[in-house]
Order: sequence, then structure tokens, then C-alpha cells
Amino acid sequence: QVQLVESGGGLVQVGGSLRLSCVASGTIDSIEIMGWYRQAPGKTRELVANIIGDSNTYYANSVKGRFTISRDSAKNAVFLQMNSLKPEDTGVYYCKADNVVSGVHTYLEVMGMGTLVTVSS
Repeated sequence: QVQLVESGGGLVQVGGSLRLSCVASGTIDSIEIMGWYRQAPGKTRELVANIIGDSNTYYANSVKGRFTISRDSAKNAVFLQMNSLKPEDTGVYYCKADNVVSGVHTYLEVMGMGTLVTVSS
């Protein structure tokens, strides 16, 4: 069984920074895509950023230039460096892995439990 565990959330003031981490555990042969989603209060979950392989990245327009996604494939980990945080960045941030190969199994989607980020003004 594959699990994702996020860490690094917390309370930060406007303009501050946070670094989120996510580590996948279990027997893992490969993970095609790792990414971060967020869900603000009263809103639907949205894709923030993802990374295919080690360098092909995507960012939502709302975070371009402020957030940086990176990955350590050897450790099955993904990170999200968040700078110049705004109140609208507040929400629960979820880590997601797509096409996780684990022995004879392939998990199409695995998502963590989330970590709360609160940006105060």
C-alpha cells in the first residue's frame, strides 16, 4: 500500500514563506507525476502545481512566480516552496501522486490527508 504524508503547513503572515514537503511510503518502483492541490474554505479543490519526471512543471496562474515545486525522485518526495504568500493562498494543501508503480500494482491516483496553510493579514 502506498501512502502520502504532507508536512510543513502552518500559520504565516502576508508576504511570508512556507515550504511544504510530501513523502510517499510503501514499496514504490516509480511515480510519474507528483503535485500539490489546495482547497480553500467554501471552494473546490484546485491544482496548484505539479511535476512530471524531475523537471517538467506546471503552475496555476495564481501562484506563478511565487511558488516553486521540486522533487527528489530517489526519496519519493515532492516539495512546494511558497513565497510572497497572500491571504487567498489559505487552505488545505494536498499532495497527490499519479501512476504509482508498486510491484505488480499501479495506483492511478494517491492523495495525502492534507496540511493546513493559513495566511494572516
